[in-house]
Amino acid sequence: MSSSTEINQQYFNKIAADYDKRFAKSFAAVNAELQSNADFIGIRKGGRLLDYACGTGFVSISLSKSIGEAVGVDITENMIGAYNAKIASADKFKAHLGNLLSTPTSPDLDGQLFHGFDLAGVGMGFHHFEDTTLAATRLTERLNTGGSLFVLDFLPHDADPHHNHARGVHHLGFDEGKIRDMFEAAGAGGDFAYKVFESEVVLENSPEPGKNMHRRLFLARGTKTA
Repeated sequence: MSSSTEINQQYFNKIAADYDKRFAKSFAAVNAELQSNADFIGIRKGGRLLDYACGTGFVSISLSKSIGEAVGVDITENMIGAYNAKIASADKFKAHLGNLLSTPTSPDLDGQLFHGFDLAGVGMGFHHFEDTTLAATRLTERLNTGGSLFVLDFLPHDADPHHNHARGVHHLGFDEGKIRDMFEAAGAGGDFAYKVFESEVVLENSPEPGKNMHRRLFLARGTKTA
């Protein structure tokens, strides 16, 4: 296990219990944006979603009216527990502990349940991945041909030295060119599109109590071509 993985696990295990409450306003805004962009993402009605770095499940919940099944995966036990505790449909929406970015990937993610998706993506987690092209590739491998890969994350922003290292942050946002190159390298460059959200997300009491972070978000999507 890499030191980066350990840092992320420790941080998110620590904040899992009050994560939803802490970022409630931000999640409400993002939820509305995601729901209004279901067609842009390329969701197939009743399709299967791989929600990677799923956390407490805001992406799965946001898209729940458009999909038939969500399989969440996260490296953090407490986040998995929070996801499964609040999503009622255990058969169709369930999170599992595992790491798709390790070499080899977690053996528990080898089964049929973790393949054959119509949609795979990460909501505000890509900046925590050391190798984002590897992440995009591993997710694309789990898609059916013609399935959609999507990334929701921050636009480029200034560094915050008090925030980044302690929380396993590796990237200060992503511009369109970088995301396009990443999708193409992963085999999901078909019908690529990149959209900047109008609203600004305010992460209250972050990186520490009494301070707020202001971030602009983008949503990118592409189709697995083969």
